[in-house]
Amino acid sequence: MSTFLKRLISGSVFAVVMIGSIILGRISFLLLFLVLTLSTLMEFYRFGYKARIRPQYLYALFLGGLIFITNYLFAIGRLGPYIFLGLIPLISSVFIIELFRNHNRPMHNIAFTLLGLIYVAFPFSMLNYFALSYSEFRIGYQTHVLIGYLLLMWANDTGAYAVGMSIGRNRLFPKISPKKSWEGLIGGFFFTALVAWIISLFFTNVPLIHWMAIGMITAVMSVLGDLVESMFKRSIELKDSGKFLPGHGGLLDRFDGLLLSAPVVFVYLEMMMLI
Repeated sequence: MSTFLKRLISGSVFAVVMIGSIILGRISFLLLFLVLTLSTLMEFYRFGYKARIRPQYLYALFLGGLIFITNYLFAIGRLGPYIFLGLIPLISSVFIIELFRNHNRPMHNIAFTLLGLIYVAFPFSMLNYFALSYSEFRIGYQTHVLIGYLLLMWANDTGAYAVGMSIGRNRLFPKISPKKSWEGLIGGFFFTALVAWIISLFFTNVPLIHWMAIGMITAVMSVLGDLVESMFKRSIELKDSGKFLPGHGGLLDRFDGLLLSAPVVFVYLEMMMLI
């Protein structure tokens, strides 16, 4: 079986599971994305072990889960904004905990622990606001923005991969990711725009212009997210972050675009009062 076919089948099955869980309701959404957050965080911290860094693995997973759940409870109106003040001493405790660990690279350990929370946990937690809102603009659990965003992210990934593998000649960033091409980049943008137009025909409560804007933000930031993850992997001589999805690699490989695009899309949605 070719790599492309493997990638297509595993990616499609995973997409169906994700969208199905989102449609089922907010509890299945919470469970799915909490598991994805923690699993992706685990993959990221394995990078540290490869680089002889020892992040505060278990405590960081606790914090990552807490960050996601806190944002979930805030998004559904169960907690006020004051709850985020409680996260400050817990996150600051990373510095204190390192005092009692017997490792000779404390600065590296602390920095890598906090980087995982910033790079993985916070972006995933932003997805809560794509689907959950009790604001004056949108009430309750609505799936169209989240599903649309995920479809656009996958469209960019699929378009870039298909075009890049077919006609890609001019390297985009050869020092970081030798297989990325300008042709693939443009192909991803065009395919994302096409899918944004199709989405606008079904999710009509968000105008086409906003779907196009979300699509372009997602496409640009997803490419940068892919390059950032490639930079991390190249620095520790790692090909894939894991083996979770045949043809894709690990969860970090699958969601590298989300980690940079979700926060920017969130800002756009807030500014345009779409959530």
